[in-house]
Amino acid sequence: MLFLVGPSLAAQTDRPNVVVFLVDDMGLMDTSLPFLTDKNGNEVRHSLNEWYRTPNMERMARQGIRFSTFYAQSVSSPSRASIITGQNAARHRTTNWINPENNNRTPFGPRGWNWDGISKKTPTLPRVLQQAGYKTIHVGKAHFGRIGSEGEDPLNVGFDVNIAGSSIGHAGSYYGEHGYGHIKGQKARAVPGLKKYHRTNTFLSDALTLEANDQIDKAVAERKPFFLYMAHYAVHAPFETDKRFIGNYTDSNMSNKEKAFATLIEGMDKSLGDIMDHLQELGIAENTLILFLGDNGSDAPLGDEKGHTSSAPLRGKKGSEYEGGMRVPFIACWAKQDARYPQQKKLPIQAGVVQQQMGTVMDIYPTVLAVTGVERPKNYVLDGFDLATQLVGERNEARPEKFLMHFPHEHRGSYFTIYREGDYKLIYYYNPERPDRPAYELYNLKKDPIEIHNLATTDTRRVVEMMKAMVKQLEAEGALYPEDKDGNMLKPII
Repeated sequence: MLFLVGPSLAAQTDRPNVVVFLVDDMGLMDTSLPFLTDKNGNEVRHSLNEWYRTPNMERMARQGIRFSTFYAQSVSSPSRASIITGQNAARHRTTNWINPENNNRTPFGPRGWNWDGISKKTPTLPRVLQQAGYKTIHVGKAHFGRIGSEGEDPLNVGFDVNIAGSSIGHAGSYYGEHGYGHIKGQKARAVPGLKKYHRTNTFLSDALTLEANDQIDKAVAERKPFFLYMAHYAVHAPFETDKRFIGNYTDSNMSNKEKAFATLIEGMDKSLGDIMDHLQELGIAENTLILFLGDNGSDAPLGDEKGHTSSAPLRGKKGSEYEGGMRVPFIACWAKQDARYPQQKKLPIQAGVVQQQMGTVMDIYPTVLAVTGVERPKNYVLDGFDLATQLVGERNEARPEKFLMHFPHEHRGSYFTIYREGDYKLIYYYNPERPDRPAYELYNLKKDPIEIHNLATTDTRRVVEMMKAMVKQLEAEGALYPEDKDGNMLKPII
């Protein structure tokens, strides 16, 4: 079959473009798009879905597939490292968020944890794509390594272009008037570059979008397929109001901080729509895959850290060991549907449905390589799975229903490992101050998705079985463990 296409589209028909659209601190419920389902797999709306406004996420979902259970790590840097290495945090050992200036192993954290982050020698996703002829573009938050490390600069980890990425984990300010922290705000976290927007009223999310679309233009002009890693600083604190959208929330009885957070969500969503529109204007939308996700659970300024508040009905928020701290939105779609298109024939993403089988941040790497036809690096371990079968709406029977998240540091949830197998989720607490007294929690997520019925004392046989499987995987991935006050490593006690 022949297609009449413009020159920019024709130049790219043989190799698809890929956009990874990553939102900082966006949990599963920070959206008007429902991700949770009933027992029959039908979407269920909750009160937070009525509060937020994300029409472009809804647009993606209409023409693509979303996952009800997609796991990230519970904080930023571990997830970001997992996305571009394809490895679990226990293996790459960036197990905590990276404080750029000071080693934040926390009091009992492993001294050998990977504070440096990603190194030049790592065969990252952007590097492998770069070597295969893709133009690799980084826009926004990096947070791949500390100040002075190789990972500090995205150009060192496989990107051809770096806009606004450095060691910082949040923006000093979202306001162009404040120079994104250079003029006013937290200057130690001032966003690099973007000087042409200083002293203007260009909100940070919009400035990054303008820059991303400009880089897409350049890739098309160069007749090269591109990989765009669009990593917003939104919706991380500081919760500053995006004034373009505050009028949508003036009638609410929510606090000003909660309203500001909602405007950050809506501004991020506008960015998504602007990029999708731009791809269509260029005639390359049919050949561009978009993967949308968050990097950890919600940090919305709603309620307590381990209750059913910012991620309601899920329990917990960013940094916690509960589902609200580790489940994130994930949507995949072609930027414009056209079943006749060659790439879409190869991967006919199911439209308008919810995939209930688990996915994780480690899956991005092998999925992108499969879609682009780029070979996996030899002698390199990938912990993720190619999502192709799941993206077409089917179940991947070869995929084990398991997920391990290892957090040997202190945060809202401290010194724990999570192991999920099937419907059950085990939480193991190392308790470094009393190493002989670890703690256990066990939940049946099918029957108890809000994690209120701890079965650890009544289903002890399952606890033991899951602990053995958890330890086996930790050892296989070369995990580092918390340490007691004398520096002794604390391996799990079964």
